[in-house]
Amino acid sequence: MISKRRPEILSPCGGPESVEAALNCGADAVYLGAADFSARKNAVNFTPEELKAAVSLCHRRGVAVYLALNTVLKDNELSAAASLLRLCCELKIDGVIFQDMAVYEMAKAACPGLSLHASTQMSIHTPEGVSAADEMGIKRVVVARELSLSEIKSLCGLGPQIEVFVHGALCMCVSGQCFLSYAIGGRSANRGLCAGACRLPFSSQGKPHDEYALSLKDLSLCDHLDELEKAGVSSFKIEGRMKRPEYVAAATNAVYSAMNGLEYNREQLRAVFSRSGFTDGYLIQRLGKDMFGARRREDVVAAPGALPDIRRLYAKPLKRFSLKAAFRAILGEPMSLTLSDGELSATVSGSVPEAAKTRATTRAEISEQLSKLGGTQYELASSVITLGDGLYISASEINGLRRRAVEELDSARENKFSPISFDSSALSLDFPAPLNFKRPVLRLRAEKISQLSKIDIKNTETVIPLRLAEEYAGAGYRPEKCVLSLPRFDADEKKTAERLQFAKSLGFSDVECGNIGQIRLVKRLGMTPQGGFGLNVTNSLAARHYFSEGVKTLVLSPELKASGGVSCPGRLGAVIYGRLPLMITRNCPIAAQSGCKNCRCCLTDRTGAIFPVLCRRPEGIYELLNSRPIWLADRLDGISLDFGDIWLTVESAEDAADIWAAYLEGKKAPGAFTRG
Repeated sequence: MISKRRPEILSPCGGPESVEAALNCGADAVYLGAADFSARKNAVNFTPEELKAAVSLCHRRGVAVYLALNTVLKDNELSAAASLLRLCCELKIDGVIFQDMAVYEMAKAACPGLSLHASTQMSIHTPEGVSAADEMGIKRVVVARELSLSEIKSLCGLGPQIEVFVHGALCMCVSGQCFLSYAIGGRSANRGLCAGACRLPFSSQGKPHDEYALSLKDLSLCDHLDELEKAGVSSFKIEGRMKRPEYVAAATNAVYSAMNGLEYNREQLRAVFSRSGFTDGYLIQRLGKDMFGARRREDVVAAPGALPDIRRLYAKPLKRFSLKAAFRAILGEPMSLTLSDGELSATVSGSVPEAAKTRATTRAEISEQLSKLGGTQYELASSVITLGDGLYISASEINGLRRRAVEELDSARENKFSPISFDSSALSLDFPAPLNFKRPVLRLRAEKISQLSKIDIKNTETVIPLRLAEEYAGAGYRPEKCVLSLPRFDADEKKTAERLQFAKSLGFSDVECGNIGQIRLVKRLGMTPQGGFGLNVTNSLAARHYFSEGVKTLVLSPELKASGGVSCPGRLGAVIYGRLPLMITRNCPIAAQSGCKNCRCCLTDRTGAIFPVLCRRPEGIYELLNSRPIWLADRLDGISLDFGDIWLTVESAEDAADIWAAYLEGKKAPGAFTRG
């Protein structure tokens, strides 16, 4: 048996067969989803009965099980999510991966003994974010895939365990911040229904011809596991709950082999699934066109030939434990066998041995039978055999003792886990109906200060990017009426803190935040946090959580329908005009495809729709905007909102003035639009 080091190998399981594939190829833990509230809703997923069987099997192998309850929830789903948390406690689930703060609040109240893991959908990628998770009592943080090795290292040792994706699909957008699938087809990635719209043709030079400007190659960091371990990473995560068991086996085996200094079959790994190969670009800070790739015909046809060999990888259980055996057979006493793996032991007894009539059983024969552990997770390291003279013991009896001892050892391992207490009386999930306001107060968001030049904003609250604070104040506008917004992905948190301190000296006090790390930073600097749409708030319990943390206002998720109102004692708003940012990425799709010199500041999809791209190169990020703006000027009466954001992105000052006037007067849209 190979002695494997930590960190943990965490494998995806989209169905029961994938569990066997993961276990037999070296997984230390698996993650899976139930029928509801999983970010991979279209995976096979698990019924309660299948989940119970999977947990039992994994715990017998000494393998942890984490349940992904990682979608955002609506108010009418909270009770069902609470029931799923109860089931997790009953089944002794080792941890729950969550995105929605409602899950956090329910678990904290009803089952504080349940370990919580912050999903990558929470967009945690900075020391402030990990520290915020630590203060919340979160055991583990699944950090953003876009991080470099040095950035990952800066997050380790801050309290929570750090989990890093080391193999699998790589999204173009920062997880939790993608609205492309929802905007194009109404299928929300934050609700587990991502349609993979980024894998469709997009071009930076007009209508695409076999160009995939938003499709990255798959991630593979198998050659960097030692570096990640030295950095302090606790868990190596493999993506792929939508993939077949053979993929799970090949990827798990590759990580297991790499961790133990063994060669792994790179071609086999690529054949089972890849998009024109693999990339490690984010980790080694080598961005650009080499990171991009699409699923080609040669990728598809390679898979069938690789499958038979991969199936053989998980045909038998992995030898996880070495056993010491103590066998005793003395005339007049029942036989006994003790098996020990160094931590647990099991002792079973059999019949009284008989005197041999012809030939006596030898120690070598007993040792041979005890070593027959094929089909189990054990191998025999040594045996001590106490054998009286002249005894006969049948091979079947020795085998029976061995099988019973192995079963008891498995049961002892499973019984190490205890159910977690769940107090349903601690939950309060009834919320009053939202109030109906006649019209929300209009708030103006601008990407450029010049967009405000033809609008009288004297008594209007405005929102501008932090980078424009000095220009805003220099133009004579009032900082006390302005909210500074932070980028939803912060490539330089230290610089952000310095900018905030300078803005504070200019008279700014309110800051819009897109993740829990930014809320912590803003509060630590003595400023007032407001909640941006990047927090993905879709229910009343999550909203109450943020207000309890000192957030002054909340912009609700753009995926929340007007009919699905949120009830909360604080000020709630939504984006009611604008080209919604559908993606935020560290890799510029235009620069990768055609270079900065040929930049047209937009992408075109196969239908001819044009999606503007905002270049924030100094901040290390880029944003893809929707092809059409949201327009609700003629639909504002009766919406349950305190305020609505008019978000100016690519509009001119003249356009901005016309839009503002139209919203004041409740006019219909002058051109193509979406209701959001």
